[in-house]
Amino acid sequence: MAEKIPLELGTEKIGKLLRQYAVPAIIAMTASSLYNMVDSIFIGQGVGPLAISGLAVTFPLMNLSAAFGTLVGVGGATLVSVLLGQRNYDMAKKVLANVFILNVAIGVLFTIFSLSFLTPILWFFGASDATLPYAREYMIVILSGNIITHLYFGLNAILRASGEPKKAMLATILTVVLNTILDPIFIFVFDMGIQGAAIATVISQTVSLVWVFRMLSDKSRLLHFSKERFSFDWKIAFRSLSIGMAPFLMNITSSLVVILINNQLRKHGGDMAIGAYGIINRIVYLFAMIVMGFTQGMQPIAGYNYGAKLYNRVIEVFRLTVFWGTLITTLCFIVGMFFPGTAVSLFTRDPELKAIASRGFRIVVLAFPIVGFQMVTSNLFQSLGLAKKAIFLSLSRKLLFLVPCLAILPGFFGVDGVWMSTPVADAIATIVTAIMLSSLIRQFRAESGAINNEQLVNNHEQ
Repeated sequence: MAEKIPLELGTEKIGKLLRQYAVPAIIAMTASSLYNMVDSIFIGQGVGPLAISGLAVTFPLMNLSAAFGTLVGVGGATLVSVLLGQRNYDMAKKVLANVFILNVAIGVLFTIFSLSFLTPILWFFGASDATLPYAREYMIVILSGNIITHLYFGLNAILRASGEPKKAMLATILTVVLNTILDPIFIFVFDMGIQGAAIATVISQTVSLVWVFRMLSDKSRLLHFSKERFSFDWKIAFRSLSIGMAPFLMNITSSLVVILINNQLRKHGGDMAIGAYGIINRIVYLFAMIVMGFTQGMQPIAGYNYGAKLYNRVIEVFRLTVFWGTLITTLCFIVGMFFPGTAVSLFTRDPELKAIASRGFRIVVLAFPIVGFQMVTSNLFQSLGLAKKAIFLSLSRKLLFLVPCLAILPGFFGVDGVWMSTPVADAIATIVTAIMLSSLIRQFRAESGAINNEQLVNNHEQ
């Protein structure tokens, strides 16, 4: 079965393929975002509003950890898709081995550094005397299981790219279900507070990692761990890291942006404003992850057909993904504009925190209907291994446009200026993305024309 799947990527109808690959990825990504929301909901309802603010302070460090995980996992998954399109199965096995080795090495270094400087890092990220204890309790446990997190996300990405989207989805769902069961046990029954939520997270990821590792160790699979291919290769590492650099830098810039947002909110609104941002971030993240599910479904289809020089199929899957991505971000806009209080009440019963979060949510999603297009297009460049352009698009939305807005607008509008920065940056980034996309489409059409002309010449000679 596994051997047939890559061939179908170049012949099956695009709509059917996108459903086949995107639906499991959407379920997995939705489950992943719910997995993050579960901690926030139980912490907010069971520990209190300051604990929510403390959790929000940890977001930059969590993003940094995720950044290093995606640096290896996403780059490796993209390489695997392209290599399967080229039917280079031995090299795909070497990529798998290198993903494992790199995840372990980077995970160890990140854990050691972060734990060594945890308190000053959290102060820098926006913690106060009131929120620092909550942030420290949570991150000490999370960082202790950081290697597990890196391996889980990295190997699950490879599993999905190798033609097993449903199994990758099930691994994520398993993590969510376990976390949802364990959170109330550790928080309420064992009375461990925010630390209990972190312990539940690490245990859940460990169980899923063991399951994914066993699947990738099965020698009957087309892609599996092989002793003959289990060695570090600098060329593969460099190639996968260069491809993964786009999402890596996107997560790095996300961390920098969250640090700037937290500090601006602490300056203009205090700890409650930081907690409000933590709630807004979780809700928006849910919709963004659904869009990412579509882009993950698009990734192996676009990567395979790009490797096979079937450019019309690349364009077709991109257009279909943009449609669905835009639909999802528009839905987020509707929720934020018309039902913000209902969404926020899931996380807190505190009236002050609810009021601040509801107002911020309305402003943040003002430009969200166009964000789906920007996200899908950025991921298209990444899926095709066009690292430099993907990196630029990843940087432009947050670093080039959002950071200046965050530095300027709060000075004029206070807390509202922090919220306003997001839709302003989204609008500018979408314009830049559209310009770069038009250049790529022209390139595809030119290369498709060249291939067709070559085929006509060959047919005439025969």
